[in-house]
Amino acid sequence: MSANPSGIAGPAATRGGTDDLMRHLVEAVAEAGVMAREMRGADLASWTKENDSPVTAADMAVDGFLRERLAAAAPDAGWLSEESADTGARLGAGRLWVVDPIDGTRAFMAGGADWAVSAALVEEGRPVAAALYAPASEEMFLAVRGRGATLNGAAITASRRPALEGARVAGPTAALDAFRPKAALNRLPRVRSLALRLARVASGEIDLALVGENAHDWDLAAADLIVEEAAGRLTSYGGASILYNRPVPRHGALLCAGLPLHAVVLAAREATGLPAASSPHPVRGTTPRASR
Repeated sequence: MSANPSGIAGPAATRGGTDDLMRHLVEAVAEAGVMAREMRGADLASWTKENDSPVTAADMAVDGFLRERLAAAAPDAGWLSEESADTGARLGAGRLWVVDPIDGTRAFMAGGADWAVSAALVEEGRPVAAALYAPASEEMFLAVRGRGATLNGAAITASRRPALEGARVAGPTAALDAFRPKAALNRLPRVRSLALRLARVASGEIDLALVGENAHDWDLAAADLIVEEAAGRLTSYGGASILYNRPVPRHGALLCAGLPLHAVVLAAREATGLPAASSPHPVRGTTPRASR
């Protein structure tokens, strides 16, 4: 891996204990990615969860590893992960870790490169520190609130494209089709890791990423901060920022782009007929599969 803890802060100086916390976060996420990569193989146990999404023994091993390592870095923080039972205890925590041990499990199982380990520290409903590691391509995306975003230690900035025409886009087919009357788009293959798809907006590789309904906190939190610190935005189609650590950590349709294009897409929303709601109606006790 070419990223290292010395590149954490990006363009700004470190402050207080944030540097130590980020060092723990980066090392844990990097080691978790290596663990998952080494476990991948034909004999890896896998099964299907209630929402018809796959999970593997690697997902569970990485989840346990990250929980132990990140709890040591911030003992007071709560915990929310795709692969851990959500007891609701997190709701009383002042801050919490939001983790997806392997985002893009289908890609991971199929031997693809578009999967990632994602972790963010959330305070008062918004992420303040984030690490997103794609082990197959050895890409480490990092962000700290107010200090910029980096990819393998180099500062990154989202695309400054101001027009939808010809924009490089990725997301669910139905959502992209809604823009067809408005502009000719350069459709890219959908990155199966939702977190990695959003991070590629932060790095300028994708101009506009769309997210279907039912994405969860763990799919979004780390990438959200990375995008924001790279001069982009991830919001509802009504322009609302995402709030994390709600009782039901699930969200409605979202859009992600650099600031100029984000404003253009919001202005075009009514013409496309896309929803403005910030979240779907929650159904307690269920975890619907995201339309990613």
